[in-house]
Amino acid sequence: MGLSQALSAAVAGINATQQSLSVIAGNVANADTTGYVNESVNQTEVATEGQTGTSVDVTGVNRDLNTLLQSQLWTATSGDSYADTASQFYQELQQIYGTPGSSTSFDAIFDDFTTAVQSLAADPSSSSEQTAVISAAQQVAQTLNSMTTSIQQLRTEAEQGIASDVQSANGLLQQIAQINGQLQSSTTSDSATATLEDQEGEDITQLSQLMNVNVVQGSNNQVSIFTSTGQQLVAGTQASQLSFDDVGTLSATALWSADPSEDGAGTITLTSPGGATTDLIATGAIQSGQLAAYVQMRDDILPQAQDQLDEFANQMSQALSNQTTSGTAVTSGSQSGYSIDTSSLQPGNTIQLTYTDSTGTQQTVTIVSLGAGGTLPQNSSASGNQEIGVDFSGGVASVVAQLNAALGTNLQFSNPSGTVLQVVNNNSSTTVDSLSETSTVTSLTSGSAALPLFTDSNGEPITGANTSSGSQTTGLAGTIEVNPALVSSPSSLVDYSSDTASGDTTRPNFILNQLTDASLTYSPTTGVGSQTQPYSGTLTDYLSQVVSQQSQAANAATNLQQGQDTVLSTLQQSFNDQSGVNIDTQMSNLIALQNAYGANARVMSTIQDLMQTLLQVGA
Repeated sequence: MGLSQALSAAVAGINATQQSLSVIAGNVANADTTGYVNESVNQTEVATEGQTGTSVDVTGVNRDLNTLLQSQLWTATSGDSYADTASQFYQELQQIYGTPGSSTSFDAIFDDFTTAVQSLAADPSSSSEQTAVISAAQQVAQTLNSMTTSIQQLRTEAEQGIASDVQSANGLLQQIAQINGQLQSSTTSDSATATLEDQEGEDITQLSQLMNVNVVQGSNNQVSIFTSTGQQLVAGTQASQLSFDDVGTLSATALWSADPSEDGAGTITLTSPGGATTDLIATGAIQSGQLAAYVQMRDDILPQAQDQLDEFANQMSQALSNQTTSGTAVTSGSQSGYSIDTSSLQPGNTIQLTYTDSTGTQQTVTIVSLGAGGTLPQNSSASGNQEIGVDFSGGVASVVAQLNAALGTNLQFSNPSGTVLQVVNNNSSTTVDSLSETSTVTSLTSGSAALPLFTDSNGEPITGANTSSGSQTTGLAGTIEVNPALVSSPSSLVDYSSDTASGDTTRPNFILNQLTDASLTYSPTTGVGSQTQPYSGTLTDYLSQVVSQQSQAANAATNLQQGQDTVLSTLQQSFNDQSGVNIDTQMSNLIALQNAYGANARVMSTIQDLMQTLLQVGA
């Protein structure tokens, strides 16, 4: 190798060393910068005058990135963000029920109510005991009202969280698309390019906190981003737009629906650069991240918690106000069955019918009186119990036509007179076994022990009626109140007729039995019990089931959060170990580069001495 070649190699070595030192300085300076990936120079051998390996050149800057680990980290980030948000909501939901056993918990307040009724049963003529029952009942109603307000505040908080996250997601998608454009125009792989890629990676990390995404690496280090169900969020330099029709404050009846005509809460719409729109909630595209937690809490978890309170209010009210009347046996030639007077039926009340069909199987039918324009909820029938909704507003003749259309194969319905409904077997192989009706007592002095102790905020009796505007039960816990007529006349807790004897315990004992011992069947929509096996038990049993279920769900959410935190922390540590800046390694590399720099400098100094010697010899 000649002196010129040696000098060229030494100069190239110094240049490469200087660039490497600059990269190390950048690594050390950004060791604690979020999203920064360790950089290193890419050096290649350069051939000089036909001799390979005689020089070196820096062709770019590498990011020491483990892309597989980074992808796993994004997925874990989504899962951890979802778990953190869900756990926070569950803890706040737990506080609404109060600490079990404390004097302010709902179960304790309900116990105070039953205790007051028990005291009244022991001394029915005491006006102070009567007043105490009214006060305790009001406390139950007001607590249900307050719990409903708190649950809807949490749903509103989730609604606002969705709105904020959608805005943040749009900003991140735009930034990623812009960086894609800058990377597309970049022709070299230098520190500036690496910085852009670091920023893009950090933007995707922040996006992953909001929603789960699939990232596909393209040419020129550009990325394409999709939802988990395949909708494209970023394509090259173009970003799709998310929008959210925030409805503001939510109520118990403001529920999300995939049907726009029934939707009472905001939905997330994705609009592609070409103008095509997709409802991301309806398609289930958001499955993790903070947005998924907000949506699940707003649309599933919290509405079910509200359903549980509504069902408690509904069952408690109807347990006190409903009375069941058995039908009268009738025969018509070879046909036999029962008849019943339907004049006292109100929307929401029911007729219970059992019959044995030609196969010897006993069938149970619940005929529900519907309000104007009302329909039964989907999947409302329990196993072995067919539920039929019938509009009674057109009179019994209309009811007969509706029932014959539904059950006429085995049964024959008729209206022999007035408001009487009659049912007999339609063939010799069918037997009508029983017929009864459950109606709501609306008067405080009807002569029945049952009474409308509670009404809704409009003063209407609580029947669970389904009308065109929905079910009375939906949001009932927020509107229930003690019957104003009873507040004005506490003695009606005892006086069930105009001639009730002083000190009569009939009504107080009835109220106490219904509140503490009556076995009631609860709607499967509450999540307590199932469609095939609805839960049955006392009000206290049901309340215990609700509190226990919520507690278990909160504990499960906490465990999930802790598990996700561990997974994320482990992956983050692995990512930092492989792609982050290790100061010890950087210092070791720095020493090696200093030595290399010194060696190249000595080569140049030696060549300079030799050149001076040659010049002197030539002179």
